[in-house]
Amino acid sequence: MHKILIVEDEPAMQLGLKDNLEFEGYTVETAMEGETGLAKILNNQYDLVLLDIMLPQKSGLDICKEARAKGVDTPIIFLTAKGEEIDKVLGLEFGADDYITKPFSVRELLARIKALLRRSHVPTPSTGKITIGRLVLDFDSYLASENGKEVKLSHKEFEVLHYLFNHRNQAVSRYSLLEDIWGYDEQPTTRTVDNFIVRLRQKIEGNPNAPRIILTVHGYGYKMIH
Repeated sequence: MHKILIVEDEPAMQLGLKDNLEFEGYTVETAMEGETGLAKILNNQYDLVLLDIMLPQKSGLDICKEARAKGVDTPIIFLTAKGEEIDKVLGLEFGADDYITKPFSVRELLARIKALLRRSHVPTPSTGKITIGRLVLDFDSYLASENGKEVKLSHKEFEVLHYLFNHRNQAVSRYSLLEDIWGYDEQPTTRTVDNFIVRLRQKIEGNPNAPRIILTVHGYGYKMIH
């Protein structure tokens, strides 16, 4: 039985999420403040965390960043009422695996949770160390480095890079990435993929504004040149 933590300070939202997740058979714990949420994440084992961005005491962004820095690789979905693209990009940069913008349907959230849980339990095939742009990547141990110094990549960023590398020099559609990496079966926004590519280009490209490794295939998706 999967165990999920909800960190959400709106009582009605938290209760609604808890009731729906428990109805689906999940074990659910909750926290209403940022400090409490971070403490729970660091001191307990969860299969997934639903994390609101706007929280008292400590923001969801800071919680995610601190948890990842301490080695926590639990899948995290951000819940955000903000529509600005920068918040979504920052969330992915700080190590979130996905985000969903309020208001959202329970059906969509449940689909994303199931997809992320399914994908997080599938081991990445062994590849060994390879160099992609500025980074040396070890897909077996999920380690990345540049000039001998560790570079932080989320589990999902490794998966996206590994997928593109396995399909190098081929055009890969956004929908293929969503289905094979996130496991989405229903019409989600492709902006999730685009935001991940933005962050990855910042880490591997010599000039992210003129990419030479992860190229955009307009109207379709992306191609890794390697």
